[in-house]
Amino acid sequence: LTFDDGPTTELTHWILNELKKENIKATFFCVGENAKNHPELMDEMRSAGHIIGNHTMRHENGNKTSKQVYFDSIDEAATHTSSTLFRPPYGRLPISFINPIKHNYKIVMWSWLSYDYDHSVSVDKILSKAKKIKGGDILVLHDNIKVEERLKVILPQLISIVKEKGLEFRTIE
Repeated sequence: LTFDDGPTTELTHWILNELKKENIKATFFCVGENAKNHPELMDEMRSAGHIIGNHTMRHENGNKTSKQVYFDSIDEAATHTSSTLFRPPYGRLPISFINPIKHNYKIVMWSWLSYDYDHSVSVDKILSKAKKIKGGDILVLHDNIKVEERLKVILPQLISIVKEKGLEFRTIE
């Protein structure tokens, strides 16, 4: 179970409380600016046993950013995330960026995208799609204000669906 974009004052505490209730550890791919602005939330995530990953400093799109600016953004975010895990924003990365990033980071994508950010996809459709989750899938949800209402419906039901399948949640190491 992974979350992209946080931490946020609006949603991170709620996510952490839901995960604690269910005794689940997750991996949070944090935007450096958010990590810098909310070190107390970063500490809370770590002390609860969650894993932190790097999601660039300002959520830059690698297809619209020069290689040097993108690499600088990853390095700057690393000072706030202290992680060797990296997930590119938007799940896209120019092919020429991959090998240089892999020298210092493990690039982590996902196999199940929640579409929690896409209001054209109904919550019912998302939860129906969740029934196809299988062992080994990497699930991605978001920790940002744009998904707050939808996430509060999706996350508890997603957890229930996964547990009913007899699957366990694990962090990415």
